[in-house]
Amino acid sequence: MISYLKQGKTEEEIALNDSEVSIIVSNTIKQIEKHGDSAVRELSQKFDKWSPESFKLSNEQIQDIISRVPEQTISDIKFAQSNVRKFAEEQRKSILDIEVETLPGVILGHKNIPVTSVGCYIPGGRYPMVASAQMSVLTAKVAGVERVIACTPPIQGEIPEATVAAMYLAGADEIYILGGIQAMASMAIGTETIQAVDMIVGPGNAFVAETKRQLFGRVGIDLFAGPTETLIIADESADAEMIATDVLGQVEHGPTSPGAVITTSQKLAEETLKEIERQVELLPTGDIAKVAWEDYGTLIVVDTLEEALIEADKLAYEHVQVLTEDPDYFLKNMKNYGALFLGPETNVAYGDKVIGTNHTLPTKGAARYTGGLWVGKFLKTCTYQKVTEEASVHIGEYAARLCQLENFAGHAEQALLRVRRYSNQQN
Repeated sequence: MISYLKQGKTEEEIALNDSEVSIIVSNTIKQIEKHGDSAVRELSQKFDKWSPESFKLSNEQIQDIISRVPEQTISDIKFAQSNVRKFAEEQRKSILDIEVETLPGVILGHKNIPVTSVGCYIPGGRYPMVASAQMSVLTAKVAGVERVIACTPPIQGEIPEATVAAMYLAGADEIYILGGIQAMASMAIGTETIQAVDMIVGPGNAFVAETKRQLFGRVGIDLFAGPTETLIIADESADAEMIATDVLGQVEHGPTSPGAVITTSQKLAEETLKEIERQVELLPTGDIAKVAWEDYGTLIVVDTLEEALIEADKLAYEHVQVLTEDPDYFLKNMKNYGALFLGPETNVAYGDKVIGTNHTLPTKGAARYTGGLWVGKFLKTCTYQKVTEEASVHIGEYAARLCQLENFAGHAEQALLRVRRYSNQQN
């Protein structure tokens, strides 16, 4: 049996907000399609008070910016990028081309071909997400993408220097100081000064996420991403202080970021509610975290870990932190999640910033059908086939009959032509 000590907004309330965002994004994309650079400049000035001579940074500008970034910051960025690169390289090694002879004379195979060009969005605003540079730009480069461009918004009229350093160190070929809808649409559609890409990736606010959704098909995307989600699964071995800290440490992302706790302990659930109320008043970002928890927070009490597993899979949250005596139970059995964080020694912030796994992950239930961003997202697995004359005769007879079964006369003739031609040559 499960019971809710607290529930967030209903799906209907959330959908209403989403529809308003959708209209704004649609109109903005049309502006950029019609007016190109002039529309981008107008939007950048309107939303970011930013209208430089060129949105693209020159190499001289980039080097000047990097020279002002503290050495410790550069060192920290390099440490994080080294971890991301190591894991991405191991992932790339696991993706193999294949070629196999399935029947005598029938050779089938596939090649993993990198996307030619990718546009990466690195969010800014209140939180300059430096880490997103390595998660997108660096991962694309490890996958073998030839041209990787990156956009990040100005912050209060200033260039976010540490973010630019991270973009450059990650391997970005072009860096633009440009934010929001106008950044994503410019990269996907192209303008007079920005060459369009084949794929756009990266996290962002509701407007960035909706822009990706509407542009999908015209370009590829990494995944549909909404506000950050975090779920903590806990038993009586966990403590309320850690649960509250780890929930608030993620819902501070924004006022619509869901946070959830599933626990087998009624006592722990009640202590957690009190601890969240206490900590949120002390947290420097508590103004945002408090709204997110009040509007989107959920706390569920279950009888068993098996029930916890069922409820967790229903939620299919982006981040799932397991604070139980046997966290491996969830590693072995849980199916729907973006990333798992097992045991009290780890936490979502490690994955977000430095440990090496990618922080661009599925939200809004998308974990039911996709994982997060990784090198494989930047690769196209493309098949090929080749056959001998003898094999073409053999396969052709089957193909012709199957095509005729479906009333595809032209398809059948493709096969029969080979049967006639190569049968004669063999005789």
